[in-house]
Amino acid sequence: MSPTPVRFYDPGHTSGHFAASMLVRCPRCDRIAHFEHRPSAPPDANGRREPRSRLVCRSCGLCQIGTGAYRSSRYTSDCSYPTLWLQTDTRHGELWAYNLPHLDLIRRFVAADLRERAPWYDTGRKKTLVARLPVWMKSAKNRDEVLRAVDRLRATVIAPG
Repeated sequence: MSPTPVRFYDPGHTSGHFAASMLVRCPRCDRIAHFEHRPSAPPDANGRREPRSRLVCRSCGLCQIGTGAYRSSRYTSDCSYPTLWLQTDTRHGELWAYNLPHLDLIRRFVAADLRERAPWYDTGRKKTLVARLPVWMKSAKNRDEVLRAVDRLRATVIAPG
């Protein structure tokens, strides 16, 4: 009797679901820090809120609070946008994640033998995070390599330091 296949059902999250809180490289000590976007400024005359960002490093005590336009892209020329901590190169391409829940979603997707998605008529199904993963990451022949890379990234966060 064959073992039950591991199933993954796409929860429908987009990258914006994880982008509000990120693990980044501290600009001062080059260790792990926490970067978050939070709408805490009062609305202006037009009713729009200006997002605020905060970077906190527990290693060196750095705490930066800034205002400005939030950029959802992780590739930006704005020097105030820090480098992601959870990123590594594989021979197929770059693997990155904003935080541990994002990394866990990628791990569960890659490890699954059976991957289910919403029906074709469901709106927005092509815009989910797992639907937009690169083809090399979805391929079963690269599964072991991707899982090793995910485990290496997770170990950099969990390791006692």
